Parts: sequence; structure tokens; C-alpha cells
Amino acid sequence: MRHARRRLVRRVTRLAAVGGLLLGGTMVTRAVASEPDGTSVPRTFAASAADTGSELVARLGASRTAGSWLNAAGRPVVAVTDEEAAAAVRKAGAEAKMVDHSMEDLKSATSTLRSAPRVAGTAWVMDYRSNEVVVKGDSTVSASDWSRMTQLADGMGGFVRMERTDGTFTTRLNGALPLLSTAGRCSAGFNVTDGQRDFILTAGHCGPDGSVWFADTRGTQQIGQTVKQNFPGSDFSLVQYASGKAGAGAEVVSIGEGKGVRITGAADPAVGQRVFRSGSTSGLRDGEVTALNATVNYPEGTVTGLIETNVCAEPGDSGGPMFSEGVALGVTSGGSGDCTSGGTTFFQPVTKAMAALNVKMIVAAPNGSGQGAAPAPSATQSAIAPGEASPGSSAPITGEGAATLLARLADPKNAGPGLLVIAGSLCALVATRFIRAEQDRKAYRRYYSTTWG
Repeated sequence: MRHARRRLVRRVTRLAAVGGLLLGGTMVTRAVASEPDGTSVPRTFAASAADTGSELVARLGASRTAGSWLNAAGRPVVAVTDEEAAAAVRKAGAEAKMVDHSMEDLKSATSTLRSAPRVAGTAWVMDYRSNEVVVKGDSTVSASDWSRMTQLADGMGGFVRMERTDGTFTTRLNGALPLLSTAGRCSAGFNVTDGQRDFILTAGHCGPDGSVWFADTRGTQQIGQTVKQNFPGSDFSLVQYASGKAGAGAEVVSIGEGKGVRITGAADPAVGQRVFRSGSTSGLRDGEVTALNATVNYPEGTVTGLIETNVCAEPGDSGGPMFSEGVALGVTSGGSGDCTSGGTTFFQPVTKAMAALNVKMIVAAPNGSGQGAAPAPSATQSAIAPGEASPGSSAPITGEGAATLLARLADPKNAGPGLLVIAGSLCALVATRFIRAEQDRKAYRRYYSTTWG
């Protein structure tokens, strides 16, 4: 009876293993059949979720929505003003949050602030999650100016919040790999191209047109010259390579300690997205996007359309790259605070800068070489040796690639789950054969020992 049960268990295990092999093969076949061809770039998880929120906001309109963001689980959340819009958001697979004020209300408030007399040391953002416009003032704003702005905010209604911040809102002149000139020290951001010449995309406040940049303090290793600058208003500039080409490793960004990461595309971030920033002063730092379309009144002038984050930065980090999952997002503009007490850092979006400059990001091709490509996000990234990085390069944090790989293996749209089912089924088959063979050997030894002599 006991032997019969064992045979039954082995038979059922073998049948399950064979079924697993068939199922796993089907899963892999379907996943491969649905894979995009090599000419397209895979989407990042954050970008896919962010696109869902952005598409819903665009479809429902500014009078019925008030922005979107990613929650702690990475799921898109859309602020809506009526139940019909909320139902449409839920049907699309996103989370809806009812709010009192629409995007039209928030934009009206920021327009009023922009038309008021300019006060250096102030900034404002639309906080989608709290459904408020937040006005911030640093330590340089006088009591009389702050009182005047508070009165202006009070007249707009109850959705404008006033906040005092520590430190001062300044441009972070001086980043990932340093650029040196008579205008000061700045940081290289990302390598871009117009199809004929290669450039470094960095912050606009780093220096005016004609600034000559070097890789060393003695001025013997010339990198290039600033050929286009936009600051204030926006904060980006182009440094043309002296040789015309960025060279090997143009798609790489340095993160310090001999590490780098390949950039595979460019995109706009989402509120709530985890991001990384690299700079020569404070190194690699991470945090999250807290607001978009921020306006900052620097002492040198007003810059609009910036990305606000809680990533810290310090003087010397200016122009450095911000990225996530191998995707270029922005270059460091300025902010307040430091990496001891924390602070706020603003970034110039790379997509807007590239569109204005008519250039494309130099990204990693499928074979690992760099090439010009239209802005397109991707989850692909790989560490490389530091010597392969060109001056306009940057990179994400150790462990991020591993987390992305595990997530992709678990994604039912990919071949990973099917391969795991096949591997488990093979192990079960091997195990049943081993158990059967071992039992046969034991039976033979028992028979041999009882019949010997």
C-alpha cells in the first residue's frame, strides 16, 4: 500500500512537471511574440504610470482635473472635481481623488502671482496632492515684501499656502564631472547632438555665450565653448565640443566612485517619482519629485517651468544630471538648503531644453554604443567603467538595476514568468527521476544482501 502511494505521488508529480513545461513554453512564446522590435525603446514602469495620469488629465480637461501624481505604490492618482470624472479615472485603472479646486483655479492663482511685482527669494508651485498653490519665501525676503505677498494670496481664496524656508534660493554654480572656465565651475549634464555636432547640455546660468570650458584648473585641457544659452526665463545651455564629437562613452553619466550608467532616453517626470541626482560636490543623492512647473525668483532673474524635488544639492552641483531608471529627466538649476539639513532643489526639464535647442539625447543603442535618438524613456541601464565616460555624462544608484530586473521578471507581459515555470518543472522532473533511481538502488542492495551466500 505504501509503495502504491509513492508511485501515485511520483506519477502526479511527473504529470504536473510536464504540464508546467507546456504552460511555461506557451507563456514564453506569447511574451516573445508581444515584444517590441529592436528599433523601439522599452518603457519604464514610472513613465507608463505617469503617462496614464497625464493622458487622463488631458482627456478630462483642466476644468475637471487638477493634476496627477504617483502614490507610494507607484500607482497613478488623478485629482478630479466631479464624480463622473472620478468614474472615468477608476475605469482607466487609476485612483481618483476628489478636490475642490480645478487646474484652471490653480493656474489662475499662479498667473496673479506672476503679474505681481517680482520679489527675489520667492518661489511658487502647484501642489497637486494638497490641491493648493504653495508660495515659498527664503531668508532674504523682507517682512514687508512677505506681508504684501501674503495679502495678495489671501485675496485669491483659501487654496494659496504661504511657507517660509531656510537658506536662500540660489543657482548652484559650480556637478557630475566638472567644467571649469573664467565664468566659474559648473557640472556637465548630458550629451546631446544635432546630427552633425555633439554638445553638453548643462545649466544656462553656468556662463554666457562664448564661455570656454576646460577639464583642468590650469586650462590646458579644453572641452568646448558655450554656443547657446537661455537664462533667466529657462535655465539651459549648450557647450559644443572642441573636437565636434563627444567620443566614447557619450551615453554614460558618472555617479562617482568609478561608477556610471548608460542613458537610454529622456522623459518628463511625474510627481511622486523617485529620482537621482549626481554632482561633484555632494555626489549621488536621491529623493522624489514634489511638484512640476515651478517658478523661482532667483536674484539673477525669474525661471519658470522647473521640476521641484526634495533631493539635496550644494554649490558646485549646478548643471549636473537628474535621472531615473536610466532615463534623463533634468539638469540642476538651483535651490535652498544643503545635504546636511536637507533642502529643495529645482531642475530644468531636459525635454523642454532639447525641444528649444533642436537637439536629441545621445543614448545607448541596443548593441551598447551611443547614438542620437528622439526622446524616449527606457528601463534599460548598465554600469560601465569610469574611464568610458565623456564629460557630459551621468548615472543611477547601485541596486536600482537589480530591482528593475526583478520587477521585469515578475511582469506577466515578459518572458520571465514563463522561464521560471519551465525551470521549476525541469527541477521537479529531475527530482522524481533521482528519487526513483535511488529507490531502485536501495531495493537492489536489499535483494542482493539477502540472497548472497
